[in-house]
Amino acid sequence: MTKSPRIAFIKARWHADVVDRAHEGFLTEAARLMPGAQIEPWDVPGAFEMPLLAKKLAQSGQYDAVVAAALVVDGGIYRHDFVAGAVVTGLMQAGLDTGVPVFSVSLTPHHYQETALLTGFYREHFVKKGAEAAHAVHAMLGVEARIAGLDQAEAA
Repeated sequence: MTKSPRIAFIKARWHADVVDRAHEGFLTEAARLMPGAQIEPWDVPGAFEMPLLAKKLAQSGQYDAVVAAALVVDGGIYRHDFVAGAVVTGLMQAGLDTGVPVFSVSLTPHHYQETALLTGFYREHFVKKGAEAAHAVHAMLGVEARIAGLDQAEAA
């Protein structure tokens, strides 16, 4: 990677106190792995809105990668597993449709209640997941650069 990458980081606002930790973990690790990377945060109401924004950001040509973070929990009213599946599938489809790598830090715990213990656990866990996402972005941007090198070699 010769230029500093530009990365969009989408954050769902449901459970923002937990989701924002993924952004923090990502920023910290990205600064180490990709010095000079430009990381732009984008907020959406909930997880369900992330795939459409991810696709639009990827289509804009302004970003080398898109990361989306959410905590999808069982609210007792709807099947959260359907929402989580739709979100992850939509994020994958956004990447496939645009050719821009799209990453998910969208977690769906089997059992989550807003207690201090569980919220604390997930806040810490999201920091780790954000750091892991930075590693994934770094690795895939390396792959993208390698593929671009192959394309340039074929053109020569």
